[in-house]
Amino acid sequence: MVESVDFELVPGPPAEVTPAVVDLGGAPLAPGAPAPPGAATAVYAARPNWLRQRLVDFALLMRLDRPIGIWLLLWPTLWALWSAAGGHPQWRLLVIFTLGTVLMRSAGCVVNDLIDRDIDPHVRRTRSRPLAARRVTPVEALALFAVLAGAALLLVLQLNATCLRLSFIGAALTVSYPLLKRFFPIPQLYLGLAFGWAVPMAYAAELGFVPRVGWVLMLAAVVWAGVYDTFYAMADRADDLRIGVKSSAITFGDLDLLMVAAMQVMVLLALLFAGRLLLLGAPYFYAVATGAGFFAWQLWLARKRDPDGCMRAFHNNNYFGIVILAGLILDYATQRASAS
Repeated sequence: MVESVDFELVPGPPAEVTPAVVDLGGAPLAPGAPAPPGAATAVYAARPNWLRQRLVDFALLMRLDRPIGIWLLLWPTLWALWSAAGGHPQWRLLVIFTLGTVLMRSAGCVVNDLIDRDIDPHVRRTRSRPLAARRVTPVEALALFAVLAGAALLLVLQLNATCLRLSFIGAALTVSYPLLKRFFPIPQLYLGLAFGWAVPMAYAAELGFVPRVGWVLMLAAVVWAGVYDTFYAMADRADDLRIGVKSSAITFGDLDLLMVAAMQVMVLLALLFAGRLLLLGAPYFYAVATGAGFFAWQLWLARKRDPDGCMRAFHNNNYFGIVILAGLILDYATQRASAS
């Protein structure tokens, strides 16, 4: 129930004014009378909603406000599901892997921020994160991670034994990635391994084993993550140098764009090889050619190595993932139309 507070003004010297609390029907309540059940007075309305704020902080900790990471992880997973099923992926697997992508990306963000909670306050882009700003405690973060990991485990238990075994390797990669930034010179490729591990899992879930093309697509996904996360690292290079965190942008130095271009070529070659193994046709290869155009545009966006341009190049990779998936879907649809 919503209330309003009205004051009656009378002529003459100021007198003590008694507020009259009115419910939605407009009937004033007697002074001193209790408010209607469930009514919120002005005092209570001003009080912050603690539960809502906690949920917001947990959502921010999981980066649900920045779904780009979910998309970049999801696209190679869908490439694998579509190609493993010959263009007819099971709806059950699509739901499981999509939900699993959201859960594991969220869990990875939680464990990353938990390990980096004493570093993030010194980086301009990350200092407002819930753990860095001390709005969420490490115990709360661990509890949230346990819930997310448990939910992901329940999903993978719906799959076959081969996929279950592969999932434990994927979980280990996700948890260990934040530690690699302390000493591994190119942690972006390790992140790619964690992201790309969904590809063999998708093949295992669909076929019960991982064929050669599954590993080729995983290679494409791993190196692609190296591409887009290097753009991300280029935007953070100054802060990473100051706090001593390793990254591919620091390791590559002034050869960063050349190395990104080399990785882009590797991704395209792996996708072309996968297309040959899958006996795909023109729609898919046109999609790969379009993806090459996106790669060239990303290099142009990051040519000045400024943070804004590098982040635009990073986000542009979302379109690359979409166009490859679209090529797969269209190619298999064309094959079905030709066969009918």
